[in-house]
Amino acid sequence: MLGKTNVVIFDKTGTLTYGKLKIAEIFNFSSRSKDELLQIVGSIETKSTHPIGKAFTDYLEEKKLKQLEVNDFENISGYGVIGKVNNKKIIIGNSKILEKYNIENTHKQDEIKLANNANSIVYVVQDGIIIALIGVNDIVRSETKETIGKLKDRNIQTIMLTGDNKETAQKIANEIGITEVISNVLPKEKSKTISDLKNKNNFVMMCGDGINDSPALANADIGVSVNSGTDIAIDSSDVILTKNDLNSIINLINISKKTIKIIKQNLFWAFFYNSLMIPVAIGLFKRFGVAINPMIASLAMVLSSITVVLNTLRLKKQKV
Repeated sequence: MLGKTNVVIFDKTGTLTYGKLKIAEIFNFSSRSKDELLQIVGSIETKSTHPIGKAFTDYLEEKKLKQLEVNDFENISGYGVIGKVNNKKIIIGNSKILEKYNIENTHKQDEIKLANNANSIVYVVQDGIIIALIGVNDIVRSETKETIGKLKDRNIQTIMLTGDNKETAQKIANEIGITEVISNVLPKEKSKTISDLKNKNNFVMMCGDGINDSPALANADIGVSVNSGTDIAIDSSDVILTKNDLNSIINLINISKKTIKIIKQNLFWAFFYNSLMIPVAIGLFKRFGVAINPMIASLAMVLSSITVVLNTLRLKKQKV
């Protein structure tokens, strides 16, 4: 099936990038110090499974800041997280969470500044007011640009599908050579995008790593997860890249195409051999003095099977 792939969709964070995010920039509009603010945000984010949450956890550990008690924690898939710290309700997430809770975004220019530096944007809201914007940065995988180029050389369409904002996604896409970007999408919208592509007779491969990617991975014709992905993403996938190397996708497609080619060769020689030898074996040409000894026929059959096996073993030369 992999040999039919003509569209490959990539999640951004943790797939095209390493998923080892770091806090890069902060716009602090609160009366708290930077560490006080990040202590609150980090305490809530420690309960999240998203890679962005790990950036805040790492910050707490690095600065040796104590985790605060968090109550009424809620994870809102595709939007962000909510929790109470010191009886204050804190909303943390992307710009979509502002829309969800009807919070006016008075810091769009600040968001653009952070996005222009390829940051993923985290809004922090308290009492219906934005108290901080935090830019979280990631590193693009070293092999990503090469993989995208190889897919393009094979006339395979590549798409970045991410819940991140448009500016950040487009900046990274420009860096690695992806021309089509679908941003600001929720997990269910990722799955719908794949359904729309499949309905246009495309054969779609989805590459992801997170919980939010699992519906899309399950819906794709072929779901591929990196080995560093979450358990649910791995369980939803058909293929796991154990080396965490995106170039394995190219090898995967090559192996599939080579396998189909060898299957066709084996079928051809099997049918050719049988078409040639069966009439002789049943004696149709005996009157012309053409016959075959049963012992020789048995040997010929064994040699035919050996030929097919040896031809198939050529797959072992294919790089994995």
